[in-house]
Amino acid sequence: MTEPVLLSTTGAVATVTLNRPEHMNSLTAEAKTALLQAVRAAAADDGVRAVVLAGSGRAFCVGQDLREHGALLESGSTAPLSTVREHYNPLVRALAGMDKPVVAAVNGTAAGAGLGLACACDFRIGAAGSRYTTAFTGIGLTADSGLSWTLPRLVGAARATALLMLAEPFTTEQAMDMGLLTAVVPPEQVLPAATELAARLAAGPTVAYAALKQSLRVGASSTLDEALDEEELQQTRAGATQDHRAAVQSFLIKQAPVFAGR
Repeated sequence: MTEPVLLSTTGAVATVTLNRPEHMNSLTAEAKTALLQAVRAAAADDGVRAVVLAGSGRAFCVGQDLREHGALLESGSTAPLSTVREHYNPLVRALAGMDKPVVAAVNGTAAGAGLGLACACDFRIGAAGSRYTTAFTGIGLTADSGLSWTLPRLVGAARATALLMLAEPFTTEQAMDMGLLTAVVPPEQVLPAATELAARLAAGPTVAYAALKQSLRVGASSTLDEALDEEELQQTRAGATQDHRAAVQSFLIKQAPVFAGR
């Protein structure tokens, strides 16, 4: 039986791949559980310094598997109502809260929770010609998978409201124009481009990246004074690293710095 999620590591880059291409990587309970395990495993691996989240086949992820969801609704199960707490919230926290940089390789359609997972990453490389949609209101649901928090911060409150309420599809080019994507490349180049970016990040000052991610999280929902206090705390953390001291010395002798991640 094919594994719904694959985890592989090359050098300091781990790649987590949704592996249900025949179902456009829709998320069953099994897939969500496996995805969370893979993301947490990549986060816990000291040899991994950056992570790529990808989808196999022609889609990145179309969100919840509605066949499984519908069957559970018909059976009277409470599982459809608990999946946000049990699956989506831990997944988004694991991606957005990871100390390591995370790059989404959005190789095709991203819808619903699939879009939410991509938005929880730090970077998004999109395939030209792909389609995106929030999808939720089309089936009488509200936002989950973090989109009520990530989407306004990426595209602005007014545009996020329209995208979530109207649930109209939009293109990769539109996603790039509104600031949702980091870059757009041909479909066959999405994974290589995302992996190249992840490798570049993995070779960088990963302790400083982790501190920066924390500062950005605090700054997104704090006062200026709180953000300044957090910057002071995280700058002290980064300034105490071997990477910082070695990079300053490299600058002074006009050499490229080499970061060890400590």
